[in-house]
Amino acid sequence: MGAFRSIFTSLFMLIFVSVALAQDVGVLVDKLALGNFTERGAAISALVSSGSPSVVTVLQALEDGRLYARKSDHKVFIATPSGDIFKLADPLSNSDSGQAPKTDIEKIKVNNSLREMISNAMSSLTLFSKDAKVRKDAALAILKSGDASALPALEKAIAAENDTAVADIMRIAAAAATLKSDRPEEAKKTAIATLAQQTDRDTASLLTAYAASVSDPLRSQALAAAEKIEVALSTWTAVQNIWFGFSLASVLLLAAIGLAITFGVMGVINMAHGEMVMLGAYTTYVVEQLFQIYVPDASDYAIVAAIPSAFFISALIGMAIERSVIRFLYGRPLETLLATWGVSLILQQAVRSIFGPTNKSVTTPSWMSGSIDFSNGLSFTLNRIAILIFALAIFAALILLIRYTSLGLQMRSVTQNRPMANAMGIRSSRVDALTFGLGSGIAGLAGVALSQIDNVSPNLGQSYIIDSFLVVVFGGVGNLWGTLAGALTLGVANKFLEPFAGAVLAKIFILVAVILFIQKKPRGLFALKGRWVDA
Repeated sequence: MGAFRSIFTSLFMLIFVSVALAQDVGVLVDKLALGNFTERGAAISALVSSGSPSVVTVLQALEDGRLYARKSDHKVFIATPSGDIFKLADPLSNSDSGQAPKTDIEKIKVNNSLREMISNAMSSLTLFSKDAKVRKDAALAILKSGDASALPALEKAIAAENDTAVADIMRIAAAAATLKSDRPEEAKKTAIATLAQQTDRDTASLLTAYAASVSDPLRSQALAAAEKIEVALSTWTAVQNIWFGFSLASVLLLAAIGLAITFGVMGVINMAHGEMVMLGAYTTYVVEQLFQIYVPDASDYAIVAAIPSAFFISALIGMAIERSVIRFLYGRPLETLLATWGVSLILQQAVRSIFGPTNKSVTTPSWMSGSIDFSNGLSFTLNRIAILIFALAIFAALILLIRYTSLGLQMRSVTQNRPMANAMGIRSSRVDALTFGLGSGIAGLAGVALSQIDNVSPNLGQSYIIDSFLVVVFGGVGNLWGTLAGALTLGVANKFLEPFAGAVLAKIFILVAVILFIQKKPRGLFALKGRWVDA
């Protein structure tokens, strides 16, 4: 019996408090009909401070010009016109409140200052939404505006917030709003200390601007906090550049690793290597289209089927080029360069004739979409992470193939001493064809990866062919570990130079640096050993 009485008492108190709160908010709503714009602004601030979610409906109606006051008793309603008669609704509960002729009510007017206040207030009130994302966006909006009138609502929202990430953003927003408020100096010092823990440029700018408007000791503290953020930003910018460098390096590694094999084993300057990359990208596009037509439910996994398809198609075309053109030009590097350049033009035009000259887009699978975001602004996109892992997996597989298979043994023997390999019964012409096919197939895999970060076009391969040659020459012709080292070095160096010199000048600086390096070490970082290669 006692437990029942306790529950009944608690329920009664809850209903009583709810009714009392609704009445208090209702009184504040009716104050919108009284006084001038300044007094109306004070009423809006009081409504926001109440923290009632129903206030959002009132302010939205006020902003839209649908809030009216009855002239006889200044009672506020949401009014909907129907000829000369207006249908009235309670602004808090939206319940029907009857009708009134147009002459008995008047619109509650707002000016530009009040509209801005309402906009900021709407952000404050959505702090109490049931949706965590809405609450987060509301806190970010207050952080951006620094609206001091939102402080009471923010403090209530922080006390009620049980999502740690959202609560942290709310605290930062409250600190930013505190700097623009009339709170005491100690509160502003605490706010500056809170903002000093952030690592974003907007916060640094906010603190710098605040420091210019105040005197010491707040000025010195704000400048020190801004300087601390700038130092942290420099560190995270360096980390971001290293990640961008690794991302570029993974692309360069995929594009150059096939070239390293053909160039190292066969001594062929293959200018059509970029077109093998392009064919791999178009194969990915075709496979995706087939999946969307025949198995749309599995289209997210089209890229998995595109990987072997791109490898075999590029490898077969590469072997056809080697058997029909390149085999007649061994020992004449300049002529192979010109011949493969002509082949590249033929392949480009063939693709234009089949698919058209316009770019094609390959959809990124849902499991590769999105990013891993950090609070300091650092962001790693999932497709770039996948490409990096893919490139390292291809590199590892190629190392194992060359080290532990008969084809790999034959490739190494032909690379180191072709006449001796022929004398030992190895068919170097067969090795050449398989090697060229392997290098072309790996280039096709590079096209699969590039289709996820770039548009598929007939000129896709041309964007990477020069960089691929730079990587191979810098790392050491025919050496896979040298190719990996070259890709990482040039990729990271390029991304560190770009912010200072721009994309074009950065590439020029890299080119000049590689030329100067080759003057000192003509065989690159890791030169192959052997009588044939030393000859």
